[in-house]
Amino acid sequence: MQVQLSHPSRSITIKGPKRAKDLLRELNLVVEAHLVIRGDELVTEDELLFDQDQIEIRPVISGG
Repeated sequence: MQVQLSHPSRSITIKGPKRAKDLLRELNLVVEAHLVIRGDELVTEDELLFDQDQIEIRPVISGG
């Protein structure tokens, strides 16, 4: 799967299938602090991601 990350901005290829939470852990990212987006849909941490998927990972930002 093609994975687009920000902070720093980069694109990597990861072999699937794997669950979204396992992808985040493989990339050493905190599951609760990141959103996984397939196409234009937000996916849950238990959804399977496949080789043909285009994935974007965004950090969760909160403010007050």
